[in-house]
Amino acid sequence: MKNTNRVDPGQLSRRDTFISILIIGMLFFIFGFVTWVNAILIPYFKIACELTNFQSYLVAFAFYISYFIMSVPSSYLLKAVGFKNGIMIGFWTMALGAAIFIPAALTRTYEVFLLGLFTIGLGLAVLQTAANPYITILGPKESAAQRISIMGICNKGAGIIAPLIFAAVILKPTDSALFAQLQHMSGAAREAELDLLIRRVIMPYSVVAVVLFLLGLLVRYSPLPDIDTEKEEGEVAAANAGKKNIFGFPHLILGAVAIFLHVGTQVVAIDTIIGYATSMHIPLMEAKTFPSYTLFVTICGYLLGIVTIPKFLSQVNALRICTLLGALFTIGIIYMKGTVTMLGHTADISIWFVVLLGFANSLVWAGIWPLALDGLGRFTKLGGSLMIMGLSGNAMLPPLYGYFADHFDVRHAYWVLFPCYLYLIFYAFYGHKIRRWLSSKPSVIVHPEKELHGAEKN
Repeated sequence: MKNTNRVDPGQLSRRDTFISILIIGMLFFIFGFVTWVNAILIPYFKIACELTNFQSYLVAFAFYISYFIMSVPSSYLLKAVGFKNGIMIGFWTMALGAAIFIPAALTRTYEVFLLGLFTIGLGLAVLQTAANPYITILGPKESAAQRISIMGICNKGAGIIAPLIFAAVILKPTDSALFAQLQHMSGAAREAELDLLIRRVIMPYSVVAVVLFLLGLLVRYSPLPDIDTEKEEGEVAAANAGKKNIFGFPHLILGAVAIFLHVGTQVVAIDTIIGYATSMHIPLMEAKTFPSYTLFVTICGYLLGIVTIPKFLSQVNALRICTLLGALFTIGIIYMKGTVTMLGHTADISIWFVVLLGFANSLVWAGIWPLALDGLGRFTKLGGSLMIMGLSGNAMLPPLYGYFADHFDVRHAYWVLFPCYLYLIFYAFYGHKIRRWLSSKPSVIVHPEKELHGAEKN
């Protein structure tokens, strides 16, 4: 399956570029659909498998730790077989993970569910390693954040509907009464009800497995070109001549840490909000809509980015604004109190600051990627793999939140977000400029930002 027909992205026609963006957008939709369904899986497994907060957030850990393990191998896989063959393998790996849900449900074994989620994550790591650098270099770098924002809309749009569709398939209007009854049941009757509850995932995940397998074939035979991500222009090649590995790029390493923390904050905001809502005595059937609100305001942020970047606002300034908002909204979650009624929900006002974190997070990913990959040249694919490895932040922060929620309370557990946003503020204002590690030499080298800060050169 080795593919050597790599294309320079600068040589693609407008039609080929448009088709490529369309196909990659479809990939991001699939990423979102499979990823954000975890928001409903966490409370669902907590009930059906009788878990603590910490145990339930192992859903996120099992799913995202695969990125840490698979990201670098993914870059070598893609280099060996090409983008399209690699994407097909990624889809087929995800299909296998979805199929593992069948024996997991039949035995009601939480560890087997975690294995299925881990396998799905392995496939997604391959897809993300291919898609993110691809969309970053598929056009002018000053509008990279705009393209990534479009991909974000595809991702989060799927995330809005995925928990709702999944909840509609596996949950029934009478389940609120069932969940109340389970607290007073014991023995064989309780086990039988829990077995029936968990087996509701068999049909939807069987369908998902078949669809993912077919999508792999579809992309393999699509017109998506295999672009060359390792081409270096003369200036970049000269600058990188002495670089032996990716650790010679401080802005990339610091960017990978930023991605680690950013995705962790994002998944905490989405995957914990149902549990936070139920702590306010909001029924699960009502609370299931809150992740969609968070994702909706994220899409609003993406749309704002598409309109304003780079014409009115540089992508680095958008990153700075969003990271500052994230820190402010976290303070709002902790300290703002009072019951309000909004969108038909009566809840503490702090939950709406969790929703607003979706807006604060919207342009962070799009801002970090082009800054971190700038000037990598032949190291771009491996650098992209390191950035995807940073997605393991999704694995670490939710269980950490769950630990503090078990030992303190679900509101103050959101303190885990604050130091993350402080680091993101550092990267947005200073960290992305560093081009040489601090040493005996008097200063760091600051790379000119004019190419990345499109609005500032006009």
